[in-house]
Amino acid sequence: MNYHQQYDAYLQTFNDRLTVCCDAYLPLGSQVNEAARYSLLAGGKRVRAVLCMAACELLGGEAPQAAQLACAVEMLHCYSLIHDDLPCMDNDDMRRGRPSCHKAFGEATALLAGDTLLTAAFETLSGSPGTAVQNTAAVCALSRAAGANGMVWGQELDLTFEEKPATAEELREVHRNKTGMLINAAAQLGAVAASADDIQRQAIARYAFSVGLVFQIIDDILDVTATAQQLGKPIGSDAANGKTTFVTLHGVERSRGIAQELTDGACGVLRAAFGGRAQFLEILAASLL
Repeated sequence: MNYHQQYDAYLQTFNDRLTVCCDAYLPLGSQVNEAARYSLLAGGKRVRAVLCMAACELLGGEAPQAAQLACAVEMLHCYSLIHDDLPCMDNDDMRRGRPSCHKAFGEATALLAGDTLLTAAFETLSGSPGTAVQNTAAVCALSRAAGANGMVWGQELDLTFEEKPATAEELREVHRNKTGMLINAAAQLGAVAASADDIQRQAIARYAFSVGLVFQIIDDILDVTATAQQLGKPIGSDAANGKTTFVTLHGVERSRGIAQELTDGACGVLRAAFGGRAQFLEILAASLL
């Protein structure tokens, strides 16, 4: 299969498993679950899910082994988006081309929907068809990435630097945690499903953290160069919130250059570790760029 066919195949495997997980862990019958499913099933690129399954295959496993772990990553990511959009955080009214969860269901229900998705993510991991050792390792990896030493810490730093400017080093620290930790967690869950060794996990981590930073740099660029219709969410919100971004620090062209350097480095790490077997993930990195 070519890259696009492979991507679509991963998506199909993921979507099939996500339907099963929603029925099991987010059953219809409550408004909170309806709100959670509204946001979770709204589409998107599903980069984290695809990365999880692709990493699993690269490291010797099979994509279906990682599909349920990929669902957990997307649930946790979706919870973070619902909470990010709330008025007390970024106060965004649109997400993926339609009203944010709190605009569609109200703030209280959206808050609970985010809480529900966070909890369901770990229920999904614990109910995975992997071994007990794998499921425990998966819970450890995702909780470490999402909590006080990972994504939540990155979000706290992000709010801190709304009040004061960040240096280039501080900005990287924000996004290594806020974005990079969860993207790396997706890759590490793929490694768990494949029972990969430590050397393989280290290589995939170097790739994932670089890709995570590229993801954020491009997001910063698009916030000033794209339209709301193209992105499916408001533009200019970073400037409105007084945030330091890669663009405010470096300008658009230098930011693009940094993203290119990071992408080249990430692909070089994979090529050195896995040779031609890493082609899909190299193309994925280039497509995010």
